Amino acid sequence: MPADGAPEVSATNDVDRIEAPITWKAYLMCAFAAFGGIYFGYDSGYINGVKAMPYFIHQQTGLPYPPEGASAADREYFVLESWRDSLITSILSAGTFFGAIIAGDLADFIGRRLTIISGCTVFMVGVILQTASTGLGLIVAGRLIAGFGVGFVSAIIILYMSECSPKKIRGAVVAGYQFAITIGLLLASCVDYATQNRLDTGSYRIPIAIQMLWALILGAGIAFLPESPRYFVKRGKLDNAATVLARLRGQPVDSEYVQYELAEIVANHEYELQVVPQGSYWSSWTNCFKGSLFKPSSNLRRTILGTSMQMMQQWTGVNFVFYFGTTFFTQLGTISNPFLISLITTLVNVVSTPISFWTIERFGRRPLLIWGALGMLVCEFLVAIMGTVDGSNPATVRAMIAFICIYIFFFASTWGPGAWVVIGEIFPLPIRSRGVALSTASNWLWNCIITVITPYLVGVDRGNLGPKVFFLWGSLCTACFVYAYLLVPETKGLSLEQVDKMLEETTPRNSSRWVPHSTFAGELGLTEKGTLAPEIVADVEGKGSVA
Repeated sequence: MPADGAPEVSATNDVDRIEAPITWKAYLMCAFAAFGGIYFGYDSGYINGVKAMPYFIHQQTGLPYPPEGASAADREYFVLESWRDSLITSILSAGTFFGAIIAGDLADFIGRRLTIISGCTVFMVGVILQTASTGLGLIVAGRLIAGFGVGFVSAIIILYMSECSPKKIRGAVVAGYQFAITIGLLLASCVDYATQNRLDTGSYRIPIAIQMLWALILGAGIAFLPESPRYFVKRGKLDNAATVLARLRGQPVDSEYVQYELAEIVANHEYELQVVPQGSYWSSWTNCFKGSLFKPSSNLRRTILGTSMQMMQQWTGVNFVFYFGTTFFTQLGTISNPFLISLITTLVNVVSTPISFWTIERFGRRPLLIWGALGMLVCEFLVAIMGTVDGSNPATVRAMIAFICIYIFFFASTWGPGAWVVIGEIFPLPIRSRGVALSTASNWLWNCIITVITPYLVGVDRGNLGPKVFFLWGSLCTACFVYAYLLVPETKGLSLEQVDKMLEETTPRNSSRWVPHSTFAGELGLTEKGTLAPEIVADVEGKGSVA
């Protein structure tokens, strides 16, 4: 398109006028997408209880039910074998890993919304197979297919919310996704608790089948929400971008706020295309790994930050409690109702997460991750020491459970939401969908690794580490503490485009002191009429592609 045929887009040099004031309508539209966390959390959580249900164990292994009044030693061996436990738990994560990678492509081909809806559809197919299962093969196949759907949604929901949310509440909105995950985990624990003693297929089929409801609600609801305006900018459809941006901000299309924000998105995209030009399909992936390792703003450094951030979140060890907690509490031998203890730990997770809605915008991402890691490592080492020294004492076990709950509090209010918030903010638009996809895939890769090896670490027929496994989680949390201090930048209160500028001009440890001082629109070119230079608009429209 020739420059003189490009539409006019009003622009500004004022860094405080590149986004409209927040309205309740805009807040609720962005917040609904967080509902995707419920089915992610429920799917992750229901398997914890199902694997400990007597009927499911009997069906999968053929072991006879322990007689009434059986000793703790006898009941200790009425569990799934380590290899079967590992396979059933980890196969979901294998599917989500590949699902997240594929979603990075789909989100740029068909849009963020349609990718999420596709993920819901794939997920329901997997749930149907799991519900119909009576043996190992079908439940494994169903969890693998469901994993692809979870991978689609878990990657693109973060991308969608980050791109649509106003900068002042973006952290809180994305933290709402983590809160929804905890609600899903809690709902799964409640359903498992209600069906645990059924001696028929309903014991596991009911918890599995309920998942379809969450996918239907999310898929149907997201269809009524607008597409991401940044997706339309990437495709060169600026009129569509202006329309959905106006809807998200509750402003008319010709509002200065809408025009200024659109101009900043367009100018930033043009700038990034100049830094790393787009090319073939394969180059769109290799662009994620271009630049210097020692330059915080390089694509390589951002990709490493995103993928390692999600790795570290898994290293905290919290999914040990949510995936294997019921089995672990059973093996302690002094707890009469391990299902109830698992329900309590899940409830702590739920009530602690909303604290982050305020703290992540008041104190920022970086302090939460640093202090959260410190709190977790202290609790984990205490649990490990107490369990190793005096693990057979009921009073000591109660103290261990208390510190496990405090540890979950630290995770839920810091690393749980914080890691998701950061990965949605650090990538430039040309590689954002791929970068978030790679980061989410890293989360699921490490989730898979941990769920594969954990049964071998704590299984009575294998490593049988018991509480000593918390020495491992405590050591890994120490690494999380050092990582957060050295490498995590502060992104609080910045637009996604301002995050780009901040990463270019400062270091992670000094990032909290950086303040915006110019706009990309002002730097790349404003006309005398106060509009974005038409050649920039024309170039972005002309380069609009799915790459």
